Amino acid sequence: MDRRSDYQTSAFVGSAGTGKSQRAQLVASLVDADHIIDDGLVVHKGSIVCGKSAKSERNQISAIRRALFEFDDHRQEVVDYFNNIGPCGIMVIATSEGMAARILRKLGLPPASQVIHIEDVATPEEILKAQRERYSKGQHVIPVSHVLVRKNFAGKLVGQLRVFWRSKEKSEGEKTIVRPPFSFKGDVHIEKEALEELASFIATGTPQVASIKKIEINTHDEAALSVDLDIVATLGNKKLEEVANLVRQRTAVSMRYFTGLDVKRISVKIAGVEI
Repeated sequence: MDRRSDYQTSAFVGSAGTGKSQRAQLVASLVDADHIIDDGLVVHKGSIVCGKSAKSERNQISAIRRALFEFDDHRQEVVDYFNNIGPCGIMVIATSEGMAARILRKLGLPPASQVIHIEDVATPEEILKAQRERYSKGQHVIPVSHVLVRKNFAGKLVGQLRVFWRSKEKSEGEKTIVRPPFSFKGDVHIEKEALEELASFIATGTPQVASIKKIEINTHDEAALSVDLDIVATLGNKKLEEVANLVRQRTAVSMRYFTGLDVKRISVKIAGVEI
């Protein structure tokens, strides 16, 4: 029997940097949610119970994908956790109602029955102050204790906050200020020409690759791409098949690392040989 419809879900929505994570535990108590989903993490009573923080990612694209549970192993870990504990109250923190709905669908959870906006719990002055802190200092808040974040976060730990209200669990009032490895404002768009130049640079830096005869990159969606390379190789210690495989491996690893995008397929063809 599918018990997912028995989960009580809600959403806490507001633009980036408006202070949602700082108020997360208080708002969760108001909507009777004992679990918080925030930037890829699942938090229960001030402790990280599963997931991985988007704030530990090396670039903005990977961070967005992490927050949206686009990585299969990450998503499955969270799905398994909620399946094991059974029906409970869950609050998703998101920058929009659409994002909250997308996260809940990804995790196989019912739509939010209640939506709280940051403007409902914070004054305009408080929101403005939070935004200034975010964009001037690049600091983010995670609604868990300093010790727990140290174990789960790769960025720089900046300090601690402690907000007190009536709660049996003191740990639920702890927050940690962090500075992620990435810092950004606005949206990120990677031109296809930039991806082609990156792939070309990686391929031509591979031993026994003389030049690139043709390169084609296709984007399947917002977060995935395929690469087709026709290369001119030179004779040497490696067989031509080994050269092609090495180009494929280096391109796949480097494209994923530098862009944060998924590489669905890489095809390398020896289009010529220089003697």
